[in-house]
Parts: sequence; structure tokens; C-alpha cells
Amino acid sequence: MKAEAAEAKVSCMLLFWTFAKIGAFTFGGGWAMISIIEREVVDKRHWLERTEFLDLLAVAQSLPGILAVNIAVVVGDKLRSLKGSLAASAGTIMPCFLIILAIAMFLTPETITGNPVLSAIFKGIRPVVVALIIAPVVTTARASGIGWRLAWIPAAVALLIWSKIPFLSNPILYIVLGGLVGYLHVRKARKKLEK
Repeated sequence: MKAEAAEAKVSCMLLFWTFAKIGAFTFGGGWAMISIIEREVVDKRHWLERTEFLDLLAVAQSLPGILAVNIAVVVGDKLRSLKGSLAASAGTIMPCFLIILAIAMFLTPETITGNPVLSAIFKGIRPVVVALIIAPVVTTARASGIGWRLAWIPAAVALLIWSKIPFLSNPILYIVLGGLVGYLHVRKARKKLEK
């Protein structure tokens, strides 16, 4: 299909520049980057199918570390193995590194908080970051087949984590429970197919 044809043409330099562009123009961290990565990798360049991207996103989320870099590593590996992983992750990291380096060299915390223009810019970016985080949640839910009937599950988990109740606010608990329920669901579906 389209994704398989694109795989053969992808160069490491193109992977690097694609993820560098994503890294340079995304505020708000990994979750804010997901919709931009999806648009670039799935919609624009057709390197991956949407379902394949969602599977790779699940793998990237389960790995320790920065989500955006994990996604870059997984996509790069899928397209060009180790060289692709290195190129995509370097592209994601480089703009952030250079921006932070420039800020550290030229701005102090007092300069940022005391400057009304910079403070206004950061206040203006906050709502946009929230929208960038919500967008991939909605598109991922749609592509995964999560409708309004099942929307209560992630909402309940988010509220329980936010509640700060000692045992129930631990995200690891829900990762383990989600994996266990998923395993049992797949096992049950396979047994139905065998009959």
C-alpha cells in the first residue's frame, strides 16, 4: 500500500529534517507533538497507515523516556531500522537543545518573569498547548474505536490519578490493569475464534 511504497524512498536526512521541523515548532511536550507527528507521518508523507501509527504510539508510550523521542525512535526504526531511529531522534532533540542553550546563554529567570512581552507570549501559548494535547486524544480514541460508551474509562482513570488518593492515584496501577484487561480480552477473543 501507500506506506510500503513510501518506506523504500525514505532517506535518513528526510527523517531527520521532518522530525527537526516537528521538534522546532511544538510547545507543550510529547502529547502536544502527537497530532503534528501523525499529520506529518500518516497524512502528509504516507510513511505509515493510521492503525500502524496507533500501534507504534502504544509502543512508544510504554517505553521509558520522553514520548516525542520514543515516537521518533519507533517511526525511524520502522522506516530505516537503527539509522532511521538515530536520525529521527536526533531531529527531535536538536531544536529543543539549541533553543534551551540559547535561552540559558541570553536569558535569566528574572529576565523572563520581569518582561511583560515574554510573560504574555507564554500565557498565550498555554491554551494552545491544551488544544494540542486534546486533539490527539480525540483522534486516537476515534481510530481505536472508543466511543461515548467507553469514554468513561479514561475519564475515570484521569480523575482517580488527579484525586491524589494514595493507592488509587498511582498511574502504574492503571497501566498494569489496562495490560491485564487487554490480555484477557484478546485471549477470550482467540478462544471464540478457535471454537
